[in-house]
Amino acid sequence: MVHLVLEPTEAEVLRMVLESYLSDLRMEIADTDSMDYREKLKGRKAVLRGIVNRIVEARAGAGR
Repeated sequence: MVHLVLEPTEAEVLRMVLESYLSDLRMEIADTDSMDYREKLKGRKAVLRGIVNRIVEARAGAGR
């Protein structure tokens, strides 16, 4: 397991970059004809969405 410590500003920038990439990824998934490649992209999307959710949860927990 990798443990990464980010300052709040760094975490927010990372979240924004991931959200932007996820938006692009949605378009790529929609435009992909290969079912195998589409499934790989959907897997990547799920992993990245999970990371974004963990960043949001960590920042919410830090604000308490």
